[in-house]
Formats: sequence, structure tokens, C-alpha cells
Amino acid sequence: MTVSFDVSTGADLQEVDNAVNQAIREITNRFDFKHVVAEINFDRAAHRITVHTSDDFKVEAIWQVLQQRFRSRGIPLNNVKRGEVEKAAGGTVRQVIDIIQSIDADTARKIVKFLKDGKYKKVQSSIQGDEVRVSGSSRDELQAVIADLRGEDWGMELKFGNYR
Repeated sequence: MTVSFDVSTGADLQEVDNAVNQAIREITNRFDFKHVVAEINFDRAAHRITVHTSDDFKVEAIWQVLQQRFRSRGIPLNNVKRGEVEKAAGGTVRQVIDIIQSIDADTARKIVKFLKDGKYKKVQSSIQGDEVRVSGSSRDELQAVIADLRGEDWGMELKFGNYR
């Protein structure tokens, strides 16, 4: 009997949308953002949030609000990657924040290599698109694999699904 599970990653985009909307509401009511450019745009298709405001301090303030909203909505902060603060038109600044929705090829190869180099004799792993399928003969061994994968820093929050 072979048992398997899939390793994937991602954030619930509806929760991201809700968090962004809450952050926008909070920022529009804050005194320090009165009469100041402060825009947050969420591009759901590109998995990207764009923050546009007057200066670096406001970018940090908006980031703090977004972080609070992400935490309260269960969005893994490991899957949120902030870009560089760039100059924008009219003396304003812009920052792009990417939401990681899939395991990139490099990370998938690192996961497969980690499992091959590990102490697992009866575990096979294969890359399937933006997921890694891990299979083996023992549920106990797969539980140990999950525990070891959780113990490493992959730069993103890993999800374990389709456990059969």
C-alpha cells in the first residue's frame, strides 16, 4: 500500500482582499493620512498589492496596518514578499508586495533534494507543476517527513494536502 501527500503553498486570495479592504478603511480614517496620497491596490490576477503614498514613513505605516490585517485573517506572512520602495510621479513613492501562490521550481528542487539527502529510505518525491508529491509505504514515515519539512525555512509557508 502506498500513501502520499502533496506539498504546496499559497494564501487565500479572498482573505487577502478582505485584509486589504480593512486596511484601506483604517488608513482613510487615520489622522496621519489626512490630505496625503495613500493608495493600496490589490491585483488579484497578478497576486500583487501596490502601495502608493507620499514618503517612506507612510509606506512603513501602511505595511504595519497590512501586517496586522494579514495576521488576523490567517494569511501567512512568509508568503508575502515586499519589493523595493521606488520613486513615483510627483515626489511620491511606490512599493509592490507580491503574494506567493505556488512553489517555484528552485524551491521544489530543494525540497526533493532535502528528502533524498534525508534519512528516508522508502520515500519518493516528484515535482508536479507547482507542487511536490511525496509518497511512501508508511504513514509514520510520511508524518516524519511533514515534521522535518515544517522544521526547515523554505521562504514560504508550506501546506500539506491530499493525504491518502
